[in-house]
Amino acid sequence: MQRYPVAEQARHLLQPVATQPHLRELPPESMEKLQDQYSFLCSENIRKTNPLILNILQKLDEEIEKRPKEKITVNIAGNSRLDSGQRITSEDFWLLSKALRNHPCIGGVDVRYNLIGDVGAYYAAKLLQKQPNITYLNLMFNDIGPEGGELIAKALQKNKTLKYLRMTGNKIENTGGMLFAAMLQMNSSLEKLDLGDCDLGLQSVIAFSTVLTQNKAIKGINLNRPILYGEQEESTVHIGHMLKQNHVLVELHMCKHGMKNYGIQQLCNALHSNSTLRYLDVSCNKITRDGMVFLADVLKSNSTLEVLDLSFNRIENAGAKYLSETLTSHNRSLKALSVVSNKIEGEGLVALSQSMNTNLVLSNIYIWGNKFDEDTCVAYSNLIESGRLKPENTDVEPYVVDEHIYLSEVSNGLKRHYYWTPTYGECYVPSSSAGFALVPVGERL
Repeated sequence: MQRYPVAEQARHLLQPVATQPHLRELPPESMEKLQDQYSFLCSENIRKTNPLILNILQKLDEEIEKRPKEKITVNIAGNSRLDSGQRITSEDFWLLSKALRNHPCIGGVDVRYNLIGDVGAYYAAKLLQKQPNITYLNLMFNDIGPEGGELIAKALQKNKTLKYLRMTGNKIENTGGMLFAAMLQMNSSLEKLDLGDCDLGLQSVIAFSTVLTQNKAIKGINLNRPILYGEQEESTVHIGHMLKQNHVLVELHMCKHGMKNYGIQQLCNALHSNSTLRYLDVSCNKITRDGMVFLADVLKSNSTLEVLDLSFNRIENAGAKYLSETLTSHNRSLKALSVVSNKIEGEGLVALSQSMNTNLVLSNIYIWGNKFDEDTCVAYSNLIESGRLKPENTDVEPYVVDEHIYLSEVSNGLKRHYYWTPTYGECYVPSSSAGFALVPVGERL
C-alpha cells in the first residue's frame, strides 16, 4: 500500500504535462483575466474546460472590472438549481485552484456540495499555501475524509490569513478532528471554524475543549453532531471547563450532543463566570423543563448572552414559564430566543409573549412547531400589530378566518440558511439568519 495515496493521486493528474514538455510554458503576464488563465491551464494540461467554471469566472472578471479594489468570493455551489446540479470534481478544482493563485482580488472560495474529495483537499491545502489573500474557504459536503482533513489541517498550521473555514459534512472523523485541534495550537489567525456533521468523536471534542483554553483567536466554533457513546455527557463537562477559562469565544454551536439536563447544568455553571459568549446553540438535544431552572438562573446574572437557540428540545410549559419569569424581571441582554418545537402549549407561549411587553431588549422570538391555542394566536398577533414584534423578527404571521385569529409559518429564523441558500434574491438576509446578524463573527454564515 502506498504511504500517501492522496498525494500520489494528485501527482497523477500532472502526468500529461510531464509527457508534453513543449506545453509547460507559463501564461503571459498580460493574462490578467481569470477565464483566460483557466482556459490556458486547461489547454496546457490537455483538459477540457468546464463550461460551469468558465461561465462563473467570466462573471467574476466583470465584477472585478467594476470593483477592482474589493475582495471577491468565487462561488461554485454544487447544489445550485440554476446550474442544473452540475458538480465539480477534484480535477476541475485542481485547475481552478491554479487559476486563482496569486490573484489579488480573490478573498474567498466557496465550493460547497461538490465532489472534490481527498484529492481536491490536497489542492485546497496547496491553495492555502500559495494564495495569501484568501480569508474564507467553504468546503462543506465535498466527500473529504480523514486523509483530506489531515492535509488541510497541516496547511493551516503555517497559514496566517484564513479567518473562516467551513468543513461541515465532511467525514473527517475523530482522526481528522484531532489534527484540527492540534492545528489550533499553532494557528493564531483563524477566527471561525465549522466542523459540524464531521463525525467527530469524544476524544476530539475533548481536545478542542483543551486547546480553546489557550487559543486566543477562535471566536466561533461549531461542533455539531459528534459521534458520542454513553450517557455521561462528558462533552458538556469538558466544554464547561473551557468556557470558564476562555475569554475570547463569542459563538458556540452544540447541536445533537445528546445533551440532557445535567449537560445544560454544566454549561450554565460555566456561564456564571464567562463574560464573552454571546451566541449559544444547544438545539436538537434532550433538554427538558428541569434544565430550564439552571438556564433561567444564569440568565439572571449573565449580561453578555444575546442569542439562545433551544429549538427541538422539550422544555414544555414549565420550562417556558421559567424563562419568561427571568426575561420579565431580571435579564436585559438576551435579544433572540428560539423555542421552536419544544412541546410548549398556549400557557407557556402566552407567558413568553407577555415577557416581551416588559422586556424591550428581547427583539426576536421563534415559536413555530409548538401547540397554538386561540390565546397564543391573539397574543402574538397583538405583539406584531402593535409594532413591539417586527414581522421579520419572528417565524409566525397572523391571519383571520371566520373572525378567528390563526398563526402561519414564515421563513424566518436564527440560521435558516445554514445548510442551503435561496436560488433567487439575497442569500444572507437578517430575517432568515438572525443569529449571525445579531452576533456577527466573520463576514459570512
